[in-house]
Amino acid sequence: MKALKKAAPGRTSIKKVSKRVSGSVEASGSAAGAADAQPGMGSDRELVILTGMSGAGKASALKAFEDLGFYSVDNLPLELIPRFADLVGSANIKRAALVVDVREGMRLNRFPAILKRVRKLLPARVVYLEASDESLVRRFSETRRPHPMGRDETVLDSIHAERKRLDPIRNVADIVLETTRFNVHELRAHINAQFEEEAGKQRNLSIAATSFGFKNGVPTDADLVFDVRFLPNPHFVPEFRELTGKHPKVAHYVQSFPQTGEFLTKVSDLLGFLLPHFIKEGKSYLTVAFGCTGGQHRSVFIAEEMARMLETSGYRVKTVHRDMPR
Repeated sequence: MKALKKAAPGRTSIKKVSKRVSGSVEASGSAAGAADAQPGMGSDRELVILTGMSGAGKASALKAFEDLGFYSVDNLPLELIPRFADLVGSANIKRAALVVDVREGMRLNRFPAILKRVRKLLPARVVYLEASDESLVRRFSETRRPHPMGRDETVLDSIHAERKRLDPIRNVADIVLETTRFNVHELRAHINAQFEEEAGKQRNLSIAATSFGFKNGVPTDADLVFDVRFLPNPHFVPEFRELTGKHPKVAHYVQSFPQTGEFLTKVSDLLGFLLPHFIKEGKSYLTVAFGCTGGQHRSVFIAEEMARMLETSGYRVKTVHRDMPR
């Protein structure tokens, strides 16, 4: 049985991605940031400081970072950022992301100096999200939430005041991400393209290979369901009746039929096509369910075998046997 063919996860330029989704990205200051980071200090670590205009999508972006495996913190006080960076550099945290925004008030003027201190501890990038005034006004109107700058001014006046207060951060940003024309999925695509790890096992998709018995109903969380009741049933072989699909004798029996190998090959080809597209669309969890009559023999073996094939192809997989006797 051939292994799944997995698309190479190489890092796409964020500018190339932005052209595809009609956005724009402006990179600035990255060379200076790299110069500030001392070589050999936390070189295998990374800190992303996420900031920008209220309503530009920081909450959605932070969730995207969290799904990518970043240790994520919202609204960390400026004074604690160097201590947090020191923690990331010394603890078992490889990648971290935190949000700094206008809720810090006038203390934001100190951000450039704090960033310089942080970059002496580990590599750090600043991602600044912004959008047009019209887009931000519309988003606040749709959510019916007040602007964090206060209720005494109009939303538009608050937006203008916020832009002025955030100038110290925008001027040192490594990536300025314009989100006016983005929806949530397009914003996630930007984050994935720029920050997704190259190692296959770190891809933004966790897979559950689930076995179940149709007599107990289809799992409600199943994304893909395959019926394996076309395979001969080990239940009718007396020596297998009390065993499960994880037992070597049952596994050998089910595997001995040519349709078993053909089924696994066809399903692996299908998943090899689907999974990269699920990842591209930002799906973070997928349940692939295999059902037989009782969920004890055939479905258990197929789920175990498919999990092995997926793991061989570099995906993160766990097996769940809902109806298998314990």
